[in-house]
Amino acid sequence: MSTDRVVLVTGGNRGIGRAIAERFVAEGYRVAVTARSGEGPEGTLTVRADVTDSAALDTAFGEVEEKLGPVTVLVANAGITKDTLLLRMSEGDFDDVVATNLGGSFRVVKRAIKGMVRARFGRVILISSVVGLYGSAGQVNYASSKSALVGFARSLTRELGARGITSNVVAPGFIETDMTAELPEETQAEYRKAIPAGRYGSAAEVAGVTAWLASDDAAYVSGAVIPVDGGLGMGH
Repeated sequence: MSTDRVVLVTGGNRGIGRAIAERFVAEGYRVAVTARSGEGPEGTLTVRADVTDSAALDTAFGEVEEKLGPVTVLVANAGITKDTLLLRMSEGDFDDVVATNLGGSFRVVKRAIKGMVRARFGRVILISSVVGLYGSAGQVNYASSKSALVGFARSLTRELGARGITSNVVAPGFIETDMTAELPEETQAEYRKAIPAGRYGSAAEVAGVTAWLASDDAAYVSGAVIPVDGGLGMGH
């Protein structure tokens, strides 16, 4: 499909964000990615921004608007982890993860929705995690930040649903990325045992669901949490 809609993917230089950007390019969208370092995939506009910095984000959005047009599809994907058990977790470990994963989504969505309201069309897609609702030892900070995106998307749906704007959450499970590749082989085998599909997912599978949510086929889907986890979360 060819479209003049503009997509912005935060953290689109690697992993799941990169695969999402590639999918939107393949479908004919105009695509920009934010990255703190590195470049987005071929066919995208890379803008420098840290999602914890409102001023940098505003500049980045201005550049995208000037070169591609107003953003009508936003994929808030940028995220970090600082895993450790709660007893050892510092306030900094907690605050940094929440500021990036939840605060970053707040900042980019707030900046993007002005144009969506004007266009009376918008797609807000928040990339969460199976861990957000399933829980994970050593990830109190990360799981909290990711489950919070559900309340965010549902509140936004109630605020803007009548203006042609949808807001949904994609919750990936264990996906083959650089991050999971670093896990010890025994740990990977253990995780695989818990997944009914018996395998890790691919970043392209997450990208496919994200692209569908941005499409006209998903115009009546809002406030939903769509797991892409091989059955691991089972509706959590």
